[in-house]
Amino acid sequence: MGWDEDSWFRRWGRWPFFDFEQIERMFDDMFREAFERIPKEFFREERLPDGRVSRRVGPFVYGYSMTIGPDGKPVIREFGNMRPSSRPTAFGGSRPTLDVREEREPLVDVFSDDGTIRVIAELPGVDKRDIRLACSERKMTISVDSEMRKYYKEVDLPAEVDPRVSKAKYTNGVLEVTLTKARGPTGEQIRIE
Repeated sequence: MGWDEDSWFRRWGRWPFFDFEQIERMFDDMFREAFERIPKEFFREERLPDGRVSRRVGPFVYGYSMTIGPDGKPVIREFGNMRPSSRPTAFGGSRPTLDVREEREPLVDVFSDDGTIRVIAELPGVDKRDIRLACSERKMTISVDSEMRKYYKEVDLPAEVDPRVSKAKYTNGVLEVTLTKARGPTGEQIRIE
């Protein structure tokens, strides 16, 4: 017995199960919820020379870097200001969504040698005066809060360091911090040359 579309619709009496108005309402609800969760700093308006108003939303950045770790296993690091996540539904399940933050998470690489740890972070579009570095014995925090860009990243260090013997330089959007391995509790600000 083959598929007979006409007899199937006659049996069910209507176009079977698609309520396009309900689907449209669902999409409207999803877009409204997404836009409500976007920080207001992402909405910009500017007047064009011809008098029209241009509205922009963003920037939204998401990416990942995949490298092979020292143990031969892949290491995947995410960066940007968007993160895939899930939200609970009314029926106990969850649905995929995106979390949007004002601060971007920069792409950061950490290299460990015999006596030093090098942290390299990509921070394009900022001035070195806007970069704030703080370091304790096992964690370094990179933050930027400028008018155009905001970055934030907490970096777990693979060994204890002495931030008082550390150096940092910022060139062409790349921050390189060299930390000296040490023992003992410390907590100092790092000066950028």
